[in-house]
Amino acid sequence: MKLFASSLLLAACLLAAPVYAAMPTQPSLKVTTLDGKPYDLAAQRGHWVIVNFWATWCVPCIKELPGISQFVKAHPNVSAIGVAYEDTDPSDIRAFLDKHPVSFPVAQVTMDKPLTDFDEPRGLPTTYLIGPDGKVAKHFMGPITPAVLDAAIGK
Repeated sequence: MKLFASSLLLAACLLAAPVYAAMPTQPSLKVTTLDGKPYDLAAQRGHWVIVNFWATWCVPCIKELPGISQFVKAHPNVSAIGVAYEDTDPSDIRAFLDKHPVSFPVAQVTMDKPLTDFDEPRGLPTTYLIGPDGKVAKHFMGPITPAVLDAAIGK
């Protein structure tokens, strides 16, 4: 009887757990940045692209932004897109970026309208390194550094 009850409990937990669709190997990303410009990940083919999910309230995110920004400036074959993953007014994010400028465009994605081709972050920061072929080369959970990016790109 205990085995049956345990099996029933396990089945109920599995049914209640969220189901995540597999993220495409070659994700698409079309957004409008906070400065009103369109951004299309496909237009970046031939370059490495850092897709960085962050939030203004995330202390590790704030600490890693300057390193990503410097890395992009120092590597002409690398670009980045910041994805401010939060439900706040866009003007608040712009004000944050005025105090913490970055060298790459930033778009806002709200939690009720997540990106279709990227998994919802299970924590912030979350970063995807997209290879020149448009495929996900590496997925990072937690803060990254220029040294980590150098090692991942192999340069």
